[in-house]
Amino acid sequence: MDVSVSGGAGGGMFGQVPVGMAGGSPGGGAMPGFDSAMSKLTKQAGVKPTIDSLPDKVLRKIFSYLSHREILKYAVICKKWHIVSQDSGLWGFVSLRPEISGLYVDGESHMQQLIPTKFGANLRYLEMNAELVTLNVLQDLAKKCPNLTHMLLDFAQASQLHDFTDLSQFPTKLKFMALYLSDTIFLDNFMKRIYSFINGLEMLHINGTYEKAEMEEGEVYEVVNIKTLKQATPNLRIINLYGISFIDDTHIEAFSSNCIQLQVLCVNYCSRVTGSSLKILLQRCRNLKCLMLQQTSLQNEHVMAAEWEKADNLQELDISATDLSKECLMDVLPRIPALQWLSAGQLDGMTDAVFKHWVDNANLKELISLDVDASDNLTEEALFNFINVYGPQLKGLALSGMPHVTDGLWNSIFSKLKQARILVMGTTDRMSAKIHVDHLVDAMSKNCPHLERLEFRWDNDTLRFSDKNQKAIDMLRTKCLKLKSLVLCDGRLYEIMRGNFERADRRSAIRTGVNCRVSTHYLLTHYEELLFT
Repeated sequence: MDVSVSGGAGGGMFGQVPVGMAGGSPGGGAMPGFDSAMSKLTKQAGVKPTIDSLPDKVLRKIFSYLSHREILKYAVICKKWHIVSQDSGLWGFVSLRPEISGLYVDGESHMQQLIPTKFGANLRYLEMNAELVTLNVLQDLAKKCPNLTHMLLDFAQASQLHDFTDLSQFPTKLKFMALYLSDTIFLDNFMKRIYSFINGLEMLHINGTYEKAEMEEGEVYEVVNIKTLKQATPNLRIINLYGISFIDDTHIEAFSSNCIQLQVLCVNYCSRVTGSSLKILLQRCRNLKCLMLQQTSLQNEHVMAAEWEKADNLQELDISATDLSKECLMDVLPRIPALQWLSAGQLDGMTDAVFKHWVDNANLKELISLDVDASDNLTEEALFNFINVYGPQLKGLALSGMPHVTDGLWNSIFSKLKQARILVMGTTDRMSAKIHVDHLVDAMSKNCPHLERLEFRWDNDTLRFSDKNQKAIDMLRTKCLKLKSLVLCDGRLYEIMRGNFERADRRSAIRTGVNCRVSTHYLLTHYEELLFT
């Protein structure tokens, strides 16, 4: 089947940029088999080696390093390349959400043609918007894509659902499902039809409409029956409920009663969660390792009533932007037996006294990451004393959003951060003091060889650097070879750093804060399983 590419949705079956790569690894070095194939060809008399001379197997490997849009673009070059582009092995991970940089499919009939010809048994990951979520498409996926294990269904922009009354088949090997909700589309009738097929789910992501809810006021509808859903999914290990306006503690309690294997629970930006379910959650889910409660409406008495001291497996906790009091933090934090990852930023209750009490009374031998973003009540002295003791074991540290934390503190602690992989520093607030980047970069290069991600959040007016700072940047580039992302504000320093790294073919490492943020979440045990966008 011929497939064409265009810049808009109306030009051919596909017309948008896909998410990610078709396969392979762009940073993986030499192409396996390429050199040997070319060597054999050169030994043949009268044969000048060209890319057209390559075996189909090697050409397919080259295509696997391309995005789907590039594959479709090059498929029209010649018949051989067209045949290679049709290989279903190149279509294992597919996004069909054009509004989120995915490919465009022109309706149900075209989708039904693609399923056997492009996807087939190789399809493992699929994203679709509501227009493509039809009875016929879902049943064809069930019949012809037996290895489909990850599916994302986006109903966020839908005006209405298709009719699923006669739905009799649905992919049965799903381990991961993500749902994007709409404020007005009720999914109960659809969900009732698929409950019998999804009891093998291990990872459930439901993305709500938090951003819209912030702008609009009105009645909140429970567009998915969570209590019924939990009965159909007893094997869940990962539950991520993000920004869902109707989620409250009764829903958390419902999941805890049925999902005894639960390891990760994330209810970030679910404003109706008060923490009244925490006690029973920790009692029932003994395997819980990660609990994310960012920007919920936690109440001190509920949080303090939970039996944190019995949560032996709890390693990762996010309580940032929750308005917990100083007394609550002082009570709860030392009771967690073996905390490894803590995000406790934007808390007015996080003071020097609370911090010192936590350090003196808690077991921090396993702590590898700390984020205290915008903790204005923490002094440099308290932070220095903490890092002086526990810095050598830290892999992630975020001391951003605090104008009083300057390059003076950072330069004094780099020698303690030998294992650091992620560092976040600086604030967008106007500062009278100036930050000397040359000294920061030089100290980092000498002390943090494992650094992978770094962000400077200071603005251009705050940053100071000399015309000879290329030497310091060279040092950072050559000493921190694992550096994948360096984020800073757009400006002269950004251009200098990008140019330096570009000369070493590492341009992608330098990014602006407009489109990229660094956080310590990369260090979460189940970070990759928590990704759903």
